[in-house]
Amino acid sequence: MASTSLLKASPVLDKSEWVKGQSVLFRQPSSAAVVIRNRATSLTVRAASSYADELVKTAGLVPLVGSNNESWCQGLDGLSSRTAAYYQQGARFAKWRTVVSIPNGPSALAVKEAAWGLARYAAISQDSGLVPIVEPEILLDGEHDIDRTYEVAEKVWAEVFFYLAQNNVMFEGILLKPSMVTPGAESKDRATPEQVASYTLKLLRNRIPPAVPGIMASSIPLSSLHIFLSGGQSELEATLNLNAMNQAPNPWHVSFSYARALQNTCLKTWGGRAENVNAAQTTLLARAKANSLAQLGKYTGEGESEEAKEGMFVKGYTY
Repeated sequence: MASTSLLKASPVLDKSEWVKGQSVLFRQPSSAAVVIRNRATSLTVRAASSYADELVKTAGLVPLVGSNNESWCQGLDGLSSRTAAYYQQGARFAKWRTVVSIPNGPSALAVKEAAWGLARYAAISQDSGLVPIVEPEILLDGEHDIDRTYEVAEKVWAEVFFYLAQNNVMFEGILLKPSMVTPGAESKDRATPEQVASYTLKLLRNRIPPAVPGIMASSIPLSSLHIFLSGGQSELEATLNLNAMNQAPNPWHVSFSYARALQNTCLKTWGGRAENVNAAQTTLLARAKANSLAQLGKYTGEGESEEAKEGMFVKGYTY
């Protein structure tokens, strides 16, 4: 699902190569999901029984009049009928990603619009039988320190859950996919994995209702699951930060939902060449294993390649 934005930056971009990229990343068809991409201009739908993708145009981000040069996400119009159709096609999960920019404020208006949009999407998705993945991302852009990120994220998360409640969203039926609490990408004050873990877990405890669950196997007790995005961190940074969170005492199982932090080195290794497919898949498997260990708090970082250490932040990047 997530490879579209990565392949966008690869040497080959036509539809046939995008499909090839999917086969590089996934040996088997993925589970049914709908990705509602609000920084791109498309919905991606993958049915459980098919590898075919349907791209549907939506409005995406547009300027938010009256704000500090910020944006808001369109796409709610007609969403109810679309999600109902996606459910019939086999989808069972949905994802809506919205972003907040710290250098631009963020203004109270932008935060409210982001939170309201996520809440309406979640309510509509649940009404259609889908489990909504709620993704409020605090962009890495900026020179701010980790305390400023925490301050903004605290407000954003509070607003999101306020409007989720106002829209009668069942907390037990959502997944939260937030960004970690880190300094701005251009900040001179870097944070250790232990600091990122401490700030992020503190924010989870202070702002996330305990009813927010993860769906576990029937033989395993139900527990809270929080899945984090990588947000432009290097592959190594994202894995080390996840590992630190799972080494610290917390009431949740903290997992991951990475795009670039899983696929960057893999897609560079592939490079659009058929002869590189096996090597690329081996690279992807190594990253998946590293993050699997990190969600158990058992990752050491030993043997990582130089490519895994490269930052992936792009200032003002959109997709």
